[in-house]
Amino acid sequence: QVQLVESGGGLVQAGGSLRLSCAASGNIFDASDMGWYRQAPAKQRELVAANTRGGSTNYAGSVKGRFTFSRDNAKNTMYLQMNSLKPEDTAVYYCNIRNTVWGWDYWGRGTQVTVSA
Repeated sequence: QVQLVESGGGLVQAGGSLRLSCAASGNIFDASDMGWYRQAPAKQRELVAANTRGGSTNYAGSVKGRFTFSRDNAKNTMYLQMNSLKPEDTAVYYCNIRNTVWGWDYWGRGTQVTVSA
């Protein structure tokens, strides 16, 4: 069973930065597409950044230019560098790895990010 563990969340003032990490167990990381999602109170979970194992990354319009996705296959870890944070970025952030061909889809338990005005 693959486990994903997020870290790096916390409380930050508007304009500040945080770096989220997501460490995966197992040996499927480099064969996976992956991404970061977030869910704010009373809202649906939304995509923040999606990365393919081929190397392309797409961002939600609301974070483009402020957030940067990266992955380190050697460390089985993905990252989300978040700069110029805004109060509306407040949410629980989840990491996800998947491969729709081979049929796996795993989620982390989430890390809280709170941005104060």
